Amino acid sequence: MIEFQLDTASGVATYLQLVQQVRHALQLGILEPGDQLPTAQQVVGKLAINPNTVLKAYRDLEREGLVRARPGQGTFVVGSFPGTDPAAQARFLASMADWLRSARSAGLGPDDIEAIYRTAFRNCFAEGVA
Repeated sequence: MIEFQLDTASGVATYLQLVQQVRHALQLGILEPGDQLPTAQQVVGKLAINPNTVLKAYRDLEREGLVRARPGQGTFVVGSFPGTDPAAQARFLASMADWLRSARSAGLGPDDIEAIYRTAFRNCFAEGVA
């Protein structure tokens, strides 16, 4: 089951963060059709957010055809995205681990590394690279 995390500094609406995390988990094969999402009550208890926020995210995912609510049972994944090649993911993960080790060796802390990553990510999208 997916465990949602919130980034309060991201500027992204809470419900959109939940939607994005489900979509990413589907793209990476972490979630598959048949998997159950946490109940709204579980998400509210863990993240201390409004239940309507969770319900809005789940409704958006349902409109996209990715999940379906089953009354009295929960919300289940029914759709998927074409998965990425597991070998490509493993290669990328290895290169990211090397990059992180190099950054730590250079004396950069977690906050520095995250700031650099976010900047690079934004720049790539702005330039149309990613």
